Amino acid sequence: MPTSLLICDDSTMARKQVARSLPDGWDADITFANNGIEAIAAIKAGKGDILLLDLNMPEMDGYQVLETILKQDLPTLTIVISGDIQPDAHQRVKGLGALDFIKKPVDKSKLTEVLSAYGVFSKAELIIAENENETAKLINQSTGSIKSASVIKPAVAATQESIVKVDSEMIDCYKEITNVAMGQAGDLLARLLDVVVVLPIPNVNLIEVSELTMALSDVENKDETSGICQGFIGAGISGEALLILNDSSFKDIASLMKYEHKFDNNVELELLMDMANLLIGACLSGIAEQLDMSFSQGHPVVLGQHRKISELIATNTNKWKKTLAIEISYSIENYPIKFDLLLLFTEQSLAVLNHKIAYLLD
Repeated sequence: MPTSLLICDDSTMARKQVARSLPDGWDADITFANNGIEAIAAIKAGKGDILLLDLNMPEMDGYQVLETILKQDLPTLTIVISGDIQPDAHQRVKGLGALDFIKKPVDKSKLTEVLSAYGVFSKAELIIAENENETAKLINQSTGSIKSASVIKPAVAATQESIVKVDSEMIDCYKEITNVAMGQAGDLLARLLDVVVVLPIPNVNLIEVSELTMALSDVENKDETSGICQGFIGAGISGEALLILNDSSFKDIASLMKYEHKFDNNVELELLMDMANLLIGACLSGIAEQLDMSFSQGHPVVLGQHRKISELIATNTNKWKKTLAIEISYSIENYPIKFDLLLLFTEQSLAVLNHKIAYLLD
């Protein structure tokens, strides 16, 4: 009898990655849920004896799903698979009844190990699957695995057609890659400041530079801001990273980092540089790792202190025409601290980015 398995994640790409990472030979009846509301409905319908659950989702997030499962005593065993790798996230999901926690992007051997540890997937099934894989390899070796030109050409053509196209499937992919990268950066920030970092759902859009200020209208408020701009380049991909920090956040950050110096503009600048190095560096590193490449980062430039976001952006608008804009708004639990990180990829980078994304979608 197949195991009823529910995979809940708001990203299509993430759901596919988890499904591909399931143990070979496991007899599982798989159901997908886009958010927590759908997951709870599926569990109640008997489609989720095992739940593989993301945390960062709209409508009902993973924590709310776990709370509902506990409150309503729903019949499911939950394993969390998330990009939020902060120590607090681990402790919190365990406290809400999750069996285990696996970081994104999911590793097949780790998922098999966890499922086996809790008796969900048996060693006997693993041995059978390994034998079947070995047989398949021998068959492939005897018949050959060279693809004909007629098979390869359509894939190349599709890549060429997607040079400047960023459709909803691509946007979903970029969001999921960003989700993993921002989780790594958030974990470093949480450990540095000894706080809980609230991770957002990243915003991803292909926009004209004239739209950039409009896209940031929800970020800008009455507070003045300071910003750092840092260029990056690697393997045909380039862009600018901007970290924007509300000036009202500086004193709280200084307190958390136990700064004992007199608080002045020099201290603010040092803090701004520290935060930029951590968040920009970790996010770019996380994205590069998933795309199997590396970025070289330019020297950070202070765009301004105590200025409006619109003024910071206006300083550099001459560099951009159209950009793939990724916006991440970090906040700190119980503190009025907010970081806005913008990753702006040039239009010329889209061909390479889309080509690399295509491999993740296969």
